[in-house]
Amino acid sequence: MSDSKYIASVVATYWCVSISMVYLNKMLMSSEGVSISAPLFITWFQCVVTALICWVVKGHNKSKSFFSQFPKAEYNAEVGKKILPLSIIFVGMITFNNLCLKYVEVSFYNVARSLTIVFNVFLSQFILGSTTSTKTGICLAVVIAGFFLGAKGEAKFSTIGTMFGICSSVFVSLNSIYTKKVLPAVDNDHWKLTFYNNVNAVVLFAPLIAYFEAGTLYGALGNQMISPVFWAAMSVAGVFGFSIGIVTVMQIKATSPLSHNISGTAKAAVQSMMAFYIWKNPATIMGVTGMFVVLGGSLLYTVTKMREGSVGVKKPAPSSSKDEEVEMKK
Repeated sequence: MSDSKYIASVVATYWCVSISMVYLNKMLMSSEGVSISAPLFITWFQCVVTALICWVVKGHNKSKSFFSQFPKAEYNAEVGKKILPLSIIFVGMITFNNLCLKYVEVSFYNVARSLTIVFNVFLSQFILGSTTSTKTGICLAVVIAGFFLGAKGEAKFSTIGTMFGICSSVFVSLNSIYTKKVLPAVDNDHWKLTFYNNVNAVVLFAPLIAYFEAGTLYGALGNQMISPVFWAAMSVAGVFGFSIGIVTVMQIKATSPLSHNISGTAKAAVQSMMAFYIWKNPATIMGVTGMFVVLGGSLLYTVTKMREGSVGVKKPAPSSSKDEEVEMKK
């Protein structure tokens, strides 16, 4: 396969996995007949699937297979304690991410969570002491303007969903910042961090589910909890949650960090436009304009930070592209 065909296949795979993951989670969160009003349980299950996959592939790490890149998945309690602060942030990130998706239209989803780079810059200044250039500030102003424009033009605006999106943005930013702090505890290995984060999250979610969703899960025992469709969707979403990390790394290696962010921005635009048709989301001129202003500002921010980095300007921790994914179930 030629280089161009390989790159095209990697980018296409990234798009398919990322978009499918968002749509599957939306179905699990708010589709009649399939969803269950237990977002914590749904998110917990995806963490279980990711942790299990990390554990299963450890048996291949000495072979020359694709899985040889993954380290042996062993849980060390001392390391787990060091990762715990990040895991708490991780739980908040994926919880608010899915709660946002539950209450807002898919077409508005990227706008609702678009303030990630804004919080990333301000929190990096506060926590890491990073500096911000005037050009970066202009990019952030464009994103903020797009956020308010998109919110104003959203036909089915959800206040609570948008608030969850803002909370998600805060936790995505904190996750990006604290990831850099705890990576040395796992030998700077992102796959080890994924394993520890998800194992810790499984434990952290348990009391929350017991307190907030035990009644809901009990009431669903004779319905969704025995539905093959529900569990098939849950399992596929869990696999995609793990896969998004793989395809994100593959795309960055096949192209570049800048190209990856450009691809992510284009993917977000297509994902939102598809939602108008697939999910029958109503569109307004102001809402669509706000969406593209947000995406344009995000792209300008990415290009600006790349250029500043190339000339040695001190920059804050980069945002996790499309929060992969969060969406690493990012």
